[in-house]
Amino acid sequence: MNAVAHPAHVAQASRAGAVLTIDLDAVAANYRLLVERAGGAVVAGVMKADAYGLGMVRVAPALVRAGCRVFFTAHVDEGIRLRDIVPPDSTAYVLHGPPPGTAADFLEHGLTPVLNDPGQVREWRALCVRLGRRLPAAVQVDSGMSRMGLSPADLAALGDPRDWLAAFEPVLLMSHLACADVPDHPMNARQRQRFDAIRAQFPAMPASLANSSAVFLGPDFHYDLVRPGAALYGIDPQPGHANPLRQAVSLDARIVQVRTIEAGDAVGYGARYVADGTRRFATIAVGYADGWLRALSGRGDAYIDGVRVPIAGTVSMDSITLDVTGIPEARLQPGMSVELLGPHQPVDAVAAQAGTIGYEVLTRLGSRFERRYVGG
Repeated sequence: MNAVAHPAHVAQASRAGAVLTIDLDAVAANYRLLVERAGGAVVAGVMKADAYGLGMVRVAPALVRAGCRVFFTAHVDEGIRLRDIVPPDSTAYVLHGPPPGTAADFLEHGLTPVLNDPGQVREWRALCVRLGRRLPAAVQVDSGMSRMGLSPADLAALGDPRDWLAAFEPVLLMSHLACADVPDHPMNARQRQRFDAIRAQFPAMPASLANSSAVFLGPDFHYDLVRPGAALYGIDPQPGHANPLRQAVSLDARIVQVRTIEAGDAVGYGARYVADGTRRFATIAVGYADGWLRALSGRGDAYIDGVRVPIAGTVSMDSITLDVTGIPEARLQPGMSVELLGPHQPVDAVAAQAGTIGYEVLTRLGSRFERRYVGG
């Protein structure tokens, strides 16, 4: 039988309340653009939070096909999952390093720890000494963000790096920028200068400072390796500037019910919306349990065939009400789709409405959606 073509707004048969589509070709194209911008530095792929909520099991192979061979996760278990997905010749770093007592797990699963404090340094050295092997590890230093990494006091307490690095194989010296998404923020130059000063103590180690946004700060920030995460998935690396990246996700919710309300009728929890006249409303099957932020209550939008339809009332756990007054009735049948993320509303636009960042919008996208992968 030949496949039947349906208009884009007619949802395919599914039990899910919404369809999340991940464009793997867009992810690969973004990776290639970052390679161009990185000017010869190795471009890693950050896979933490299940590839920012998009599914590491599908995203990582797409990056491998695009040429990526270095990856980062946040936690050990994420790294173990990643190891089953990427080729054996790939490098898998774990940003949080080994929790106490877990150093041997890194060896067992072929993971490279990022050592962030003296305790992790001591545990990794002890494992290397016990095994008589120089195992690879990255070292993170704090250049001013005061979050992760060896502080100046830690470095002073550890003493001469040539002594404490001797037991293992130091493969990367790294730090992290606090304000890279604001290109002219003075903190960027300040942290780079501090990082350069610390690097003088580690002259033989490859270096990494740039996250997604810092890739676009220029070659002074690239060093030997850059670590983009959200940029791979289309998040704007420098808000306020034209986004050079392709959007990698779309989210289409299904209409559950449509009704007419009259002047004085209230909508949703807390009766925050009260109609000032006859209005048409559609309820869609997405809510804060799916990661659609409650902060979008009364100020977020959706789109039907490119026409903006505002959220009216409070975002509920499993549903949202939209003011669809003026939308043709033929386009408001149960099962038809409404754009929450897509060409008319990218992730960054939703984040701005919610008073947050695109990273949070992506990583909150829930498990109840039907996920469809295209490309790759």
